[in-house]
Amino acid sequence: MDENLAVFIASTLRLAMPLILAAAGELVSERAGVLNLSLEGMMLTAAFFGALGSWATGSPVLGILCAVLASFVVSVVQAVLSVHWRANQLVVGIGFNILALGATTLLYRIIFGGLSREEIPGLAKLAIPGVSDLPFIGPAFLQQSVLVYFGLACVVLIWWMLKSTAFGLSIRAVGDDPRAADKAGIPVARIRFQAVLIAGVMAGLAGSFLSVADINTFTENMTNGAGYLAIAAVIFGGWTVWRTLGACLLFGAATALQFQLPAIGIEMPTALLLMLPYLLALLAVAGVVGRRDPPTALTLPFIRGK
Repeated sequence: MDENLAVFIASTLRLAMPLILAAAGELVSERAGVLNLSLEGMMLTAAFFGALGSWATGSPVLGILCAVLASFVVSVVQAVLSVHWRANQLVVGIGFNILALGATTLLYRIIFGGLSREEIPGLAKLAIPGVSDLPFIGPAFLQQSVLVYFGLACVVLIWWMLKSTAFGLSIRAVGDDPRAADKAGIPVARIRFQAVLIAGVMAGLAGSFLSVADINTFTENMTNGAGYLAIAAVIFGGWTVWRTLGACLLFGAATALQFQLPAIGIEMPTALLLMLPYLLALLAVAGVVGRRDPPTALTLPFIRGK
């Protein structure tokens, strides 16, 4: 394989992985009828506590556990507000995102200092024997983080869960027709609550990937809109697993072009390259590309008897 192409594919996979992890969880939440707009805040919170845990303990694995726990706590609050208290899901999500940005910035400056970029213990890179020997895509898996392989496994697991399990059927039912699901004996609120928790765990893994498995440090607002891109990927993917994965890889490829095009001598305006992933996301959200109908009850609270 051409070396530049191998580097491009590897960069695409690495840059897309936080989107893949977050979007996989968001897909479960939205299929259950809950728009988890606070995904950006969950990822940022997870990135900070993942970095803090890895720095304090010297163990990137414990750092990832701290990240997942922090995001899980946020998702519990999100689920209580959105599902049980039936608060406006858009307002709750925006509020969490603003709070996460302010809180992580404050804590970062208190603990690490305003201009510090403290390097933390990072997750080891791993080349699985046999995988790196695959034709065409094999070189892209050389020296990838363990979380890359785990993230791809999670995508397969979520696809199987939604397609082939009773829990997956319940998730799809409460997202499409919660009243019919309730009449069939499915606990709508509990299923939605659990779906949001799954999104929180996946957002925790996505945030920890940024700080612990990728750049091995934390910076203010390091998610830089990745949570919103993950939500756009779910819309772009038409609320299906494999199309969502493809959308994440497309966004990752658009980001990788920022580094790859100058390396091969193609000069393009930097601002255009920086804008490309967000332009694709805008087209997806606007319905210009990848237009499909969302779950019927998405963002709609369920009140039994009404």
